[in-house]
Amino acid sequence: MGKINTLVFAGGSIHDWKGCSEVITDVLSNHDAFELTIIEDDLNALVSPNLDPYDLIVFYYTVGEINDAQKNGLLNHISSGKGYVGIHSAADSFRDCPEYRSMVGGHFITHPHYREYQVSITDSEHPITEDLVEFNVTDEQYILDYDHRVNVLASALHKGSMMPVVWTKNWGQGRVFYLALGHDKKACQHDNFAILLQRGALWAGTLET
Repeated sequence: MGKINTLVFAGGSIHDWKGCSEVITDVLSNHDAFELTIIEDDLNALVSPNLDPYDLIVFYYTVGEINDAQKNGLLNHISSGKGYVGIHSAADSFRDCPEYRSMVGGHFITHPHYREYQVSITDSEHPITEDLVEFNVTDEQYILDYDHRVNVLASALHKGSMMPVVWTKNWGQGRVFYLALGHDKKACQHDNFAILLQRGALWAGTLET
């Protein structure tokens, strides 16, 4: 199998997307499956046919507005059989675009204060989460409105209710992996963040596992 041609796309506002994208790039660079290209803050990179070279889009972006050409370029590219990895604030991008939210599988509602909390594995047989056990993170927990048809792989409690932390879903012929962890550079440096990101990117980018 050849390299997975991967676009790491980062930008937006609120979060330290530069610091987080540095860690994301380092994590993926540590696996020889990925051939990386990094683009920062230029949403026109999503316009067709600009995404044609890429098998996988890794997305760390917050808020912003997406126009029809950018939206259609991204969504159609993934649905054609490509992979999408959304990290943390990818679920808080393009709030006025329901089609983007549908592709991701959910969207940000609110968050408690930045704190330590426990992540539990809810599907230990999936290749992304196999052999992982519950672990603690110090991060910003996203409270999400999500499509209950997504395959939740890991979750955390919030006020006594389960809230997804990791999920997978399909988008047309493509695959979507969402990881809610990663509010800042330090959170992205957690060992299990790296494991989940690498495995999720492999799963989304190969369409073979």
